[in-house]
Amino acid sequence: MPGMTLAAPMPDQPPFAPLSPFATGLACRCPRCGKGALFRGFLSLKPRCEVCGLDYGFIDAGDGPAVFVILLAGFVVVGAALAVEVLYQPPYWVHAILWVPLILLATLAPLRSVKGLLIALQYHHKAAEGRLDRSGSA
Repeated sequence: MPGMTLAAPMPDQPPFAPLSPFATGLACRCPRCGKGALFRGFLSLKPRCEVCGLDYGFIDAGDGPAVFVILLAGFVVVGAALAVEVLYQPPYWVHAILWVPLILLATLAPLRSVKGLLIALQYHHKAAEGRLDRSGSA
């Protein structure tokens, strides 16, 4: 509309609007700006965001992504293998042909997205390594 001006941003507002950690994490994007790539390889992280400059040195996903993926994939694959064995009783070579590709697909496909999600949640909740209070006060 003519005559309307846009208000200037408040000086105390953060430079980035809070983003959904689920959207940025699963898309493997920077948890702060949502635009920069998080990974340089399949699972190796970039040192910082090329868009907003966020230093990724705080990130410590550890083995969390692998544990979640293995537990979920194990539940699906073992359940399916048991159902096929009980219903059809195929020879072992059929099991190998069915389940080896499924295991690879079910573990490798979601691993990068789950790692991105855990990193984004770590950033969103400002998670850090625990520290002991040595002063003796509760």
